[in-house]
Amino acid sequence: MDIIESILNIPVQDPPEEEFSSADLSWSKFGTADRHDNVALIPYARVDAFIIGESSNVECPTRFHIERGRKRSKGSLKEYKSDEYLEYRLYWCSFGPENYGEGGGILPSRRYRLNTRNRAARPQSMRGCTCHFVVKRLYARPSLALLIYNDRRHVNKSGFVCHGPLDGDAIGPGAKKVPYICNEIQQQTMSMIYLGIPEENVLEKHIEGLQRYGDSNATVNSLASQYVHKLGMIIKRSTHELDLDDQASIRMWVERNKKSIFFYQDTSETNPFVLGIQTEWQLQQMIRFGHRSLVAADSTFGIKRLKYPLCTLLVFDSRQHALPVAWVITRSIAKPDVSKWMEALLHRVRAVDPGWRINGFLIDDAAAETDPIRHCGLTTFILSWLRNIVKRCSNIEVQREIFKCLGKIVYSIWDGVDYSVALEELNQDFVDQTSFVQYFNASWVPKIEMWLTSMRNLPLASQEASGAIEAYHVKLKVKLYDDSHLGALQRVDWLVHKLTTELHSSYWLDRYADESDSFQNVKEEYIASTSWHRALQIPDCDVTLDDKDHLFAKVVSQKDSSLTHLVWNPGSEFAFCDCSWSIQGNLCKHVVKVNIFCENRQEFQPSMSSQSFKEILTNLWRKPTEDSISLDLSMAWTQQILEQIQKLVELNSSNDIGCVVSNMPLKWIAKRGRTSVGKPPPALALPSSSKSNAIVTKRNRKRKRLSRLR
Repeated sequence: MDIIESILNIPVQDPPEEEFSSADLSWSKFGTADRHDNVALIPYARVDAFIIGESSNVECPTRFHIERGRKRSKGSLKEYKSDEYLEYRLYWCSFGPENYGEGGGILPSRRYRLNTRNRAARPQSMRGCTCHFVVKRLYARPSLALLIYNDRRHVNKSGFVCHGPLDGDAIGPGAKKVPYICNEIQQQTMSMIYLGIPEENVLEKHIEGLQRYGDSNATVNSLASQYVHKLGMIIKRSTHELDLDDQASIRMWVERNKKSIFFYQDTSETNPFVLGIQTEWQLQQMIRFGHRSLVAADSTFGIKRLKYPLCTLLVFDSRQHALPVAWVITRSIAKPDVSKWMEALLHRVRAVDPGWRINGFLIDDAAAETDPIRHCGLTTFILSWLRNIVKRCSNIEVQREIFKCLGKIVYSIWDGVDYSVALEELNQDFVDQTSFVQYFNASWVPKIEMWLTSMRNLPLASQEASGAIEAYHVKLKVKLYDDSHLGALQRVDWLVHKLTTELHSSYWLDRYADESDSFQNVKEEYIASTSWHRALQIPDCDVTLDDKDHLFAKVVSQKDSSLTHLVWNPGSEFAFCDCSWSIQGNLCKHVVKVNIFCENRQEFQPSMSSQSFKEILTNLWRKPTEDSISLDLSMAWTQQILEQIQKLVELNSSNDIGCVVSNMPLKWIAKRGRTSVGKPPPALALPSSSKSNAIVTKRNRKRKRLSRLR
């Protein structure tokens, strides 16, 4: 927008509406390149209509009071500029400029009189709002008024919305009569609104939650209806843009949500941008499901489409579904930066539970720095290959054969075959598939040896774990890659907003529905969200194998019994199904079911994770020298691991935990007896006079009191 230096070049605007606001006007920049203001020129007779319209802002309804005013008489100036005023009035939002809220500073008393007739009702309503504008009645043209409006947003000095429906901290005069709303009810209501559930259903569940804490009556129901409606308005009108500048917007969000931040490092010449997010609920889930269990990292999301890639830390809940417990937004995978946010996250968790620890950490990038991480495991890249095969090859038979050939490259780790031979066969047999061969040679051949070495040295994740992580990945794509938000993918504040509102609420409601046995539709969708759980619903009688060479398996469709799906290369992670979900490059339930069906049959080779586990045990058995202390120590360790695995299997397979506890060899004793164990018996006192004993007792008491004071 060009800067206008003469007020004569600013057009006069007279909107036809009876009342109008700043949104109905076209604003110009008036002044010089160094200093200019946003201005508009209207008839002076329409100033009151502008003030009324501006006060009727839906997002921040308010009133404006005259904070400062000056007036000149006509003819008092002999020489004047075109923008000199005849009347000058500074209008300020009635929720400012003082701030009587939490952490606010009260401005000193003024020496001039305030117009208090149209101020806000109570002093505690002062929220430090900075919204204000100036009305100048022009000296040269008294019939016109110049509006100067530079602080149009209703925010405080920190940049946060400080009143109105968008202010989550605002309360009304009837706050004392509002029924008790705990965090659980509030989170439930917010989650339902974020998921698009109709307001009538949200209100019904909200009232049911209130009834758990007290009786329901007409007043409670009315207040609950107002609460749900207001919360819906806040969520509907909330925006991720706290500032037009993305970096400034993130700083403001971090300042306002410190409880949900475990690490923040702003961009500088020496340090990259790192933002670690974890809500209090996610912290609880990490402590609950991550202790002595697995934590997985999904660190490759949005590398090409987002401004900064997103790394998600996942735990596996009671149904072995992947649950996001922390998000890290950064482009850096260097060891110093990874160590910083990992140490900060571990410190946050152990501040709540000092004994918290994990048994394994699954990574999805063989090039990742594993030094900060102990007990690493590796999730495979098979689905990435499958998606690119489907994307770059149109013939389904060619897709199947390429996928099978890629399996030979990976299985060469355990077959004792040089992987370069299988790689050469791939290039020769599929030389006509130019698109895929070029992609594979450019993206994977340079790092294939690194991946195979990592797969040989690190434990491999099972198909159930890979399927759970893939289910989270799919859900994340659905939430973020919506067509209506494609223009915001390069803004970090938009990504943070989507993660902490819609995605967080979705997983919270999933867990709540499962544990409280409510929201049956949500619970059923949550249980069936992974291919592994969907595969368990397919009976074995619906699976048949090819009797001759076991080239394929047939799986009867559960929706239509007359339809049968073919799964080629059964019993392998490189199996390929002809269903629509698999053709899109996803892990389908038919492949998982066939692999479960084939796992105990000798004619099929074990899964990659089983072979990796067998390789670890074999290396453990080979390591000690014959008849040495190292052999005895290894046997002791192996025996301990075996006992822990047996107890874990017994616990998971038992329907009554009481039976498992009663069979434990450890027998607890009473607290009094437990605290007295190991204490020496008190020494028998020698006979002496009562007077000397009393003196000794008094001295001891005095010494004890003095020692405590010191």
